Amino acid sequence: MNMDYDLFMQQITTTARAEMEAAGYEQLRTPEEVEAAFARKGTTLVMVNSVCGCAGGIARPAATHAVHYDKRPDYLVTVFAGQDKDATAAARYYFGEDHIPSSPSFILLKDGQVVGEVGRFEIEGHDPMSVVTNLQGHFEENCEEI
Repeated sequence: MNMDYDLFMQQITTTARAEMEAAGYEQLRTPEEVEAAFARKGTTLVMVNSVCGCAGGIARPAATHAVHYDKRPDYLVTVFAGQDKDATAAARYYFGEDHIPSSPSFILLKDGQVVGEVGRFEIEGHDPMSVVTNLQGHFEENCEEI
C-alpha cells in the first residue's frame, strides 16, 4: 500500500479547519491576524487546533457545543498548531510566560488579557461534555449574557 503522507495530512487539516469554521470560529493564519484579533475589546475564545485524536474527538466537538450557552465570548478564533506555525507562535507568545504550550487547548481572553485556560491535560482522556462544562465555567465568570 502506497500512501501519500502530504495528501493525507491535507485532507485531515482541511476537515479540521472546516469543522471550526462551521462552528463560527475565525481562522487566524498569520501573526498579523493574531495581533488584530487579540487587540479587540471584549472576550475572545482561542482554540489551538491540532490533528491529534483528542482534538478531533474531544476538543473540536467541545468547541462547537460550548458556545451554546447563555454567556459566551464575543469572538471565536482558532490557530492551527503544526500548520500555521507563525500564527500559533504569535498566539502562544501573547499568552505569556506562564502559558504551557499545548494543543489542543483553549485560552479565554478578556480585553486582550488571559482570564481562563483549558489545556491539553484537561482535554486528553476526558469526554467532550466535561470540556464543555469547563469552558462554560470560564464563560460564566468572564462573558456577558447574550
